[in-house]
Amino acid sequence: MKVQLDCFPCFLKQALIALRLGTNNEVLQETILKEITDYIKTADTSMPPAYTTTFIHRKIRQMLGGDPFAEIKAKYNKLALELYDKLTNITSNSGNPLLTASKLAIAGNVIDFGIFTSIDIESTINRALNNELEVDDSEEFIKSVSEINEILYLLDNAGEIVFDRILIETLIKANKRVKAVVKGSAVINDATMFDAEEAGLTGVCEVIDNGSDAVGTILQWTSKKFQDEFNEAQMIISKGQGNFETLLHSRKNIYFLFQSKCRVVSKELGLDNGAMLLMKG
Repeated sequence: MKVQLDCFPCFLKQALIALRLGTNNEVLQETILKEITDYIKTADTSMPPAYTTTFIHRKIRQMLGGDPFAEIKAKYNKLALELYDKLTNITSNSGNPLLTASKLAIAGNVIDFGIFTSIDIESTINRALNNELEVDDSEEFIKSVSEINEILYLLDNAGEIVFDRILIETLIKANKRVKAVVKGSAVINDATMFDAEEAGLTGVCEVIDNGSDAVGTILQWTSKKFQDEFNEAQMIISKGQGNFETLLHSRKNIYFLFQSKCRVVSKELGLDNGAMLLMKG
């Protein structure tokens, strides 16, 4: 998937969201916004948008002197944990816990403050549970899970990680060994090891980081340890649009669980914005 013309205004919009979260100083916001336009002007349109977005957010963190998403990540980890017991009961009492947990994990992907400024978690959960997925490869997914022993689970956002915990716990109950992957350091509102600890995930399964601060999973920018894990994985669950953008052409046994949140991705898939997908790679 490559940078399209519609990506250019989105680069600016995402930068502005980060700046308004990171500082109330409009002079500083303006200074940084002008600075990051250099990355937009030189965007490599032969590559996925995640490459340019990575450069933009590195510059924003550098010029702000910290992570603009730290506070909102903590807030949504807490909010998601307040839903944990309810969602766990829904999963356990459903006729198909693995499918239900997968749908909840997709619902949790709405927690994305790199794109949105406000979200409605409850309505998204209801939509996921009460409607068909727009792309539904769940039969192949469930069959694939039944045939393997180990799963590499690529996490996406803070807050969302609590929904992932429910799916991971469901997989573990099915006697699968799950290794979850967080980012090596802060980028947008993606989950790091700190978020995995806050969400209680480190007490559920092994959690490793990918050694990178890139948006999505840009393999050549990750650690050798992670690359070895990725290459040897029997099955990969990939959460989020950024991972979809960067791993779309992977030849691995990979399933993408996410919501399509922008015109470029939705157009590529032939879907409406907000579509929910459990898609075989």
